[in-house]
Amino acid sequence: MKKVFLFFVFQLLVCEFSIAQNHTLPIPALNKGDYDPINNVWKFGLVMHEGLTQFMPGQQTITAGFNQYNFLGPTLEFRKGTNVQLNVLNLMNEVTTVHWHGIHLPAVMDGGPFQMISPGATWEPYWKVKDHAATFWYHPHPDLMTDAEVTKGLAGLIIVRDSNEDHLVLPRHYGADDIPLVILDRYFDSSNQMQKGEWGNTIITNGVTNAELKAPKQMVRFRILDASTFRSLNLAFSDNSFFSVIATDGGLLANPVPVQHYLLSPGERIEIVADFSNKLVGDSVNLVAKNDQINSGRIAGAWDWTIPAPNDSLEMKEFQCLHIVIDTYTSVKAYANYDTFAAIHSLPTAPLVANTFWDTSRANIQRDLRFNFAVLPGFLAGIGNTVFNPPFAPMINDSAFSMSREFLNSSYQIPVNNTEIWNISNNSSLAHVFHIHDVQFYIFDMIDSNNLRVPVPPEMKGWKDVVLVDSGMTIRFITKFEDYADSIYPFMYHCHMLGHEDGGMMGEFRVVNPNTTAIRKVNMLPESAVQIFPNPASDKIFIELEDKNSTVYYLTILDNVGRTKFMLPNPQLKDGLDVSEFKPGVYFMNIIDSHRNLISKKFIKE
Repeated sequence: MKKVFLFFVFQLLVCEFSIAQNHTLPIPALNKGDYDPINNVWKFGLVMHEGLTQFMPGQQTITAGFNQYNFLGPTLEFRKGTNVQLNVLNLMNEVTTVHWHGIHLPAVMDGGPFQMISPGATWEPYWKVKDHAATFWYHPHPDLMTDAEVTKGLAGLIIVRDSNEDHLVLPRHYGADDIPLVILDRYFDSSNQMQKGEWGNTIITNGVTNAELKAPKQMVRFRILDASTFRSLNLAFSDNSFFSVIATDGGLLANPVPVQHYLLSPGERIEIVADFSNKLVGDSVNLVAKNDQINSGRIAGAWDWTIPAPNDSLEMKEFQCLHIVIDTYTSVKAYANYDTFAAIHSLPTAPLVANTFWDTSRANIQRDLRFNFAVLPGFLAGIGNTVFNPPFAPMINDSAFSMSREFLNSSYQIPVNNTEIWNISNNSSLAHVFHIHDVQFYIFDMIDSNNLRVPVPPEMKGWKDVVLVDSGMTIRFITKFEDYADSIYPFMYHCHMLGHEDGGMMGEFRVVNPNTTAIRKVNMLPESAVQIFPNPASDKIFIELEDKNSTVYYLTILDNVGRTKFMLPNPQLKDGLDVSEFKPGVYFMNIIDSHRNLISKKFIKE
């Protein structure tokens, strides 16, 4: 009996050790695209699929990812000024989208809830990269299902580079001294399955628990994304050392800002530089979230900050996000597969970039947006790991988003080239995370719950597309909608706590030409409104609309049983549509023209 007891204790210790052991930090593959010189475009392929991932001993977890990854995806690298095309294939068993979070691009390419990709279909958006050098990301954005699909692991980073950043003496060896970090929490049940909801019980960094990095004895750059669905991370180093914030969501700060912690919210990105020059080889330090030092549980994740959130083992605690071990240059070079490696021990003394923000006195309009909850009496609702009583409907300006509704209090038509001030206030007892598509903004004013102005922290005085708005607070920013007018497809803005987004805390806006009314109704035109030739076709099809004042705005190709195969936003058709890779058979082409007319036409592929 004693032997059995000792064996049981031994097994517990082995299990505990296996759970706690460190795992080498994976570095997502860097995909720089394939250049097509004929069309002057860099092409990137993304395949969305389900998979299984072993996060911890026991049953494998059902997950989803892109390309070779069963959880998360590769890092895409774009260059400002180039044209990019994304070929997105959905091998999931459900409809989804891919949103290019933070990227400035046409609404029809944005990947919001209006660009749903059917199972088995390929979506081919393209655009010219206009963003500054920065760290962005991609993730699903389907209506009502964003939380569930991001929880599974569908996310990846985007790095944009430009000529200004190229010439700065900064750590830039991807995977060696320029480290991508996708940090998130997930809730695992007793069967090791992830449950969507607000509070996770496990921290995952780049797809592994208890992540460990070998870092060189020099300055190291970290590109950090909080990919949690709800939790903010009060990031710091365990030795309380200072680090420099060099970039916010949409680009470099004018100068590095030294801080000891940074409160990073879901969807938000920062780039920081930590100096390990004075450490010894073999020394270690942890990147941690000091959520025990957040002033209120409202930000950390609790609905009622006087009561700990149920099932939230990380609430109001300090927890580890990355274990860092200082190693030799030779070891790190081999680890990151670099032949040459120049150590960097100081940051540039001159400004990193000359950011030019807009003059608030020249704004065309101010818009007031208010986060609030509408209580629904007499109804009991369960969300995530917690049952709320009374339940609520998350709203913006007293409206819950619905794709089927014609007009919302949270729907705007914005004249192209407008410079606007948006006042984002929070009338609820919980902090919210505001995110807007299409544009980057500049925060120029913050008003606390006592209606007192508070200074904007210097580490936030850069390009932003995500901002935390605490309870009772108002954030004021200025931005400009300088191009991409489109009266058909909207952009979105919403709370980036994904359960709130799915619950209706979202609005839409269209950037429109002056005196244009947004087009909503779809008119059906006869087949004769479009000619396609040759038909049957073996190589290319040419498309000609009867209305010479209209163009093809969106083209969808379905097979003979109605399954969507290709989705082509604003296709370039002057040289014809390539159908050479289609299997022989009957297909149907659905065309939405620029006047929002729908035309359906059958064609045959030989």
